[in-house]
Amino acid sequence: MTISSRGIVKIAFGTWLGLAPIAALAQEVQAGDPEAGESVFRRCAACHTFDPGQRRAGPHLADLFGRAAGSVEGFRYSDAMTESGITWNEETLRPYLENPRELVPGTRMVLRLRRPQDIEDVIAYLRQRSGE
Repeated sequence: MTISSRGIVKIAFGTWLGLAPIAALAQEVQAGDPEAGESVFRRCAACHTFDPGQRRAGPHLADLFGRAAGSVEGFRYSDAMTESGITWNEETLRPYLENPRELVPGTRMVLRLRRPQDIEDVIAYLRQRSGE
């Protein structure tokens, strides 16, 4: 990278090629594996269950896909969650699982899944448990 006398930044072509391995790494995330997702879900199971009759710190996840966020009858959600307007699907779960408080500031959920593959695996497991 060089800076011209006008302050314009010029990037050498080779620098762009140096970014190629980073782009390749980002694409290495595989389709979700429900078995691996079950293992990752153990961290979630401290607060969540699939049994609508069980009470935990988080709402049950039965019939999650297509459900409006903040809508499980009898569960006390944060105002942020009930007012989020989110409908749960893969596209909304990915950013939520990665950083819940960024997607829904004010949510009570604190667990973050930092590895993209863990997120894909958990989503596959949630789909399997939902019968999708």
